[in-house]
Formats: sequence, C-alpha cells, structure tokens
Amino acid sequence: MSEHISKQFDAELEAIRSSVLGMAGLVEDQVRQSMEALASGDVHLINHVIEREDKVNEMHLQLDDMCIQMIARRQPAASDLRMVMTVIKSVEDLERIGDKAARICQRAKNIIEAGKLQAPRFQELRHLADLALDMLSRALDAFARLDAAPAAEVKRADNQLDIEYRSMQRQLVSIMMEDPRSISLTLDTMWIAKAIERIGDLAVNISEHVVFLVKGQDVRHKGQEEMDRVALGPKE
Repeated sequence: MSEHISKQFDAELEAIRSSVLGMAGLVEDQVRQSMEALASGDVHLINHVIEREDKVNEMHLQLDDMCIQMIARRQPAASDLRMVMTVIKSVEDLERIGDKAARICQRAKNIIEAGKLQAPRFQELRHLADLALDMLSRALDAFARLDAAPAAEVKRADNQLDIEYRSMQRQLVSIMMEDPRSISLTLDTMWIAKAIERIGDLAVNISEHVVFLVKGQDVRHKGQEEMDRVALGPKE
C-alpha cells in the first residue's frame, strides 16, 4: 500500500511539474508574439496576446490549487516540499511575465494609433527582448532538467540586460529633449523597455527558485559569487 501511495505521490508531483512547463511555454509565446506584434503593427496578434492573458491567469490559479491540495493531502517534506514551494513561487513569476507581455501589446496599440508602425529605437527594444527571452528560456530549462548550474548563468546575464536597458533609457530621454512632440510616443517606448527589463528580473527569480529546489539553499538577495558557489557546489 505504501508503495502504491508513493507512486501516486510521484505521479501527482510530475503532473504539477508538467503543468508548470505548459504554462511556461504559453508565457514564452506571449512575450515573443508581443514583440512580433509591435514590429508588424498586427492588431489581430496584439488582441490575441492580450486575450491569452486570461488563460495564463487560469493556469496560475489551477496550479496554486494543485499545490495547496498536495500540501493538505500529502504533507510533502524535504525535496518534495521544495518542489511544491518552487512551483508556487515560479507560477507567480510566470503570471507576472504574461502580464508584462499583455501590457507591451497595450502600449503597441498606442503606438499604432499614433500612426507609427514601430516604436522609436525598435531595434534596441528587440535586442533587449532577445536577451530577456534567452534568460527566461534558460531559467525554464534549468527547472525542467533540475539543474542549478545554468540557473546561475541567468543571474549573470541580467547584469548585461540592466546595462543595455539603462543605455536605452538615456537615449530615449535625449529624444524627448530634442523633440517635445515625441514625448507621448517615446514614453510608451520607455514603458515597453521597462517591461522587458522586468521580464529579465522575473527570469532571475525563477532561476533562484531552481537553485533552492536543487540545492536546498535560498539565494534570493545574494550576489553573483554566492549564487555561483551554491549552484555549482554539492547538493544539500
């Protein structure tokens, strides 16, 4: 009987983990499509991304409920409890990333309505988005493979994203100073850049949750050196 219960428990954990990866794939698509919509001015795609936010929210609530039920019924301990807690925290971050993608599309609508096909400095925005998406992909891959090593690389990549984001902000401020007529449009672009930078931050959060899951140590609010030490060191 105990072996049967153990197999059921493992199956439930795997179902939760698979559901997280399904939600992650949807969120990654949202971010990619939000940038495609911004580039193309495709209003249908913009509305599609915004509408899919409801699906992401639904998956978030379902996974929270699955985790609550797991804790109540199975009382997981040690690494199993860390898995459940990692899922709860990670799906919160994924929901927030999906929210950022939807809001990028809402800003894209403003830009299109202003008669522009692209935001100012679009190529720089595209580059920022590529960096953030790469970070998110690596964080999710680390979760899928339960590998802390690549999770540490996500935090390192965030330093470069922050540098390029600050550089772009300075460029956009200069644009507004030189041409006051561009202020409204440029502010929308600045908001999109900030949303992309926050997606990178949320990818870092997920990578930190992975390190906690695999290594049993909380690396939130720690520097890169400590993150590397824990991620590359022996398991708990």
